[in-house]
Amino acid sequence: MSRDRKVAIVTGAGRGIGKACALALAEDGADVVLAEIDSERARAATADVERLGAATLVHETNVASADSVDRMVEAALERFGRLDILVNNAAVIDPAPALEMTEEQWDRVVDVGLKGVFLCSRRGGRQMVEQRSGSIISIASIAAERGIHGRGNYCAAKAGVVALTRVLALEWAEFGVRVNAVGPGYVDTELQRQAQAQGLTNRAVLNRATPIGRLAEPREIARVVAFLASDGASYITGQTIYADGGWLAGGPR
Repeated sequence: MSRDRKVAIVTGAGRGIGKACALALAEDGADVVLAEIDSERARAATADVERLGAATLVHETNVASADSVDRMVEAALERFGRLDILVNNAAVIDPAPALEMTEEQWDRVVDVGLKGVFLCSRRGGRQMVEQRSGSIISIASIAAERGIHGRGNYCAAKAGVVALTRVLALEWAEFGVRVNAVGPGYVDTELQRQAQAQGLTNRAVLNRATPIGRLAEPREIARVVAFLASDGASYITGQTIYADGGWLAGGPR
């Protein structure tokens, strides 16, 4: 799936699914802007991306700030001259039961996980509409379709990502811009392992609840993202692909 040096921005690219997406796109021949609120984490990931032959740019980005997002895209254009792929991956989790959830907890998760997707898509979309080409892929979640105790803010944000994906796909299709989402199930990331260590999740329970019988590896989600970014998905827009090991198909084995 050669991209002839297309240019990709990946938000939250320093670890987990974001880093895996940066690697997958570099493997397919794209140069990559690693956008992260923690720029040191992003810099640590660049060596792996550059080993695959990609040129990289690290940009310290707060996706919940329109000014920061504008600077991110302008930096990408100054360095590479175009923008072909945008992966909206940045998100945070701050769980609490609804009766105990603070306004700050709600705002933090929705600002990063939904407002951030809108701001990045709006600015990246302007460039892609001008170019009359581009692909935007946002990371949703099975949480968009299933309620999860203590995750009201996160579930609402991810459901919003799915709805926004459909709207942007409709609005920008005539300009050659495709907009899709990927909804992972539970993924074996650093954050997931931390949650297990804190007793917030139980790996054995999650494995039993997933028909395939295990958590996903970040690279498995990233390859779906890379497909949607490629010319092989040229007739796909407005869709959310749930890479969930069968979770939404019917529950535990």
